[in-house]
Amino acid sequence: MKISKILLLLAMVAGVAFADPIPTEALTQSGLVMRDRQLRDIGLVMRGGRGGFVDIGYTYTPSSEQLQLKSKYGVHDGFAFRHHYGIFGSWALDSVSHLGFLTWFDRVGWDSQDFFFFPHYGDFAHISSSFTWGFSYTNTKYDVTAALGLQHQNLELASHKVYPNESDSLLFYWAHARYKNVSLQASFYRNTFQTIRLSLDLESRSLYGGVSSGYKTFLPNLSATIYRRKTNGDDDNFVRLNWEQNLYEQVLYADVSFDFPDDGFRSAALKFYPVPSRLLGIEASCLRRQERSGAKDLLWGGAIDLFFLRLGYNTVFDYENMFHAKGTLIAEIKVSMGKIGRDHFGRGASQPAPMVTTEHKPDLKKILKARAEQQNLGSTSIDAQGNKVIEAKGIRYEKVDGSATQGGN
Repeated sequence: MKISKILLLLAMVAGVAFADPIPTEALTQSGLVMRDRQLRDIGLVMRGGRGGFVDIGYTYTPSSEQLQLKSKYGVHDGFAFRHHYGIFGSWALDSVSHLGFLTWFDRVGWDSQDFFFFPHYGDFAHISSSFTWGFSYTNTKYDVTAALGLQHQNLELASHKVYPNESDSLLFYWAHARYKNVSLQASFYRNTFQTIRLSLDLESRSLYGGVSSGYKTFLPNLSATIYRRKTNGDDDNFVRLNWEQNLYEQVLYADVSFDFPDDGFRSAALKFYPVPSRLLGIEASCLRRQERSGAKDLLWGGAIDLFFLRLGYNTVFDYENMFHAKGTLIAEIKVSMGKIGRDHFGRGASQPAPMVTTEHKPDLKKILKARAEQQNLGSTSIDAQGNKVIEAKGIRYEKVDGSATQGGN
């Protein structure tokens, strides 16, 4: 017990000692990151388009020196945070039609003091949020889904000492359409696109009526996303290609991403799920940060994803969603699970979780007792005088011959 406590303490100390401070630029880019991640999650949920899904999480950094802030004034102690939820529910209109409602919310940032609901609003704080909502319609007969809604990006606070001027509130609208394994998703600000995503989910998944084995389960899942980007006031759009590949029985996957036309390799991850329902997972990842040349630019990490807890170190997800955090252990307390009918599964799963059934064994004593009672009911026997006796539920009478005397004769 003492050894485990010592190892835990050493891990916490190492997580603080080797952590790098987060740059202010990563905080100002958090709006795009939140909105894009929410739409990606919605796209995975719309693969089924019915049932329900819930994802609630709270990322906690216990030390003020774990994720410090680096600004033009130096390095500042404080806390980076991320609170989020995603909820989807649907109702059956008839045997093939389903109407759904969805809402996603993220609140992220950095503050000088730790908090749960109410920030301290320190001198170098930056706090923003993104709220996405919409409606969906799914027809299981034709295997189609359509969804649309709005995204609200709000800047709660940004210290003018270190952050550039940002809009307090922005309104985006989005749409998603799916036919079988092909889906198209887009988001817009006014009349200008922000992202356009084309996805080909070719892998066969028994969760959605496909097969659970065979060559069809080894077909790739591909997506290409066009991002609108500005560099020095000029358009500098780029395309990110993601390739997810089943390697073994839908429990071992490789996930690779590339940026075009200039940056090339972006990230790679090897993910293992003990069961195809993806309620548990382990991953090892590699990220190219575009900060250095050669192998020094690669960031290696890994994560363990349990049902109520996720622990990550230098992973692609933590780097992108926690303001380029690296060199420290990131813990997230969370619950994430979907449901279609009686099937339960994790985000992006190919198969439902195994059903837990209870086997009822027959009670042999009760069966033998019941049979004995049935055999004894209405049984006959011969008494000591040779008369036939019939017994039925406590009623007994004797049958005598005609020569016997009766009634005082």
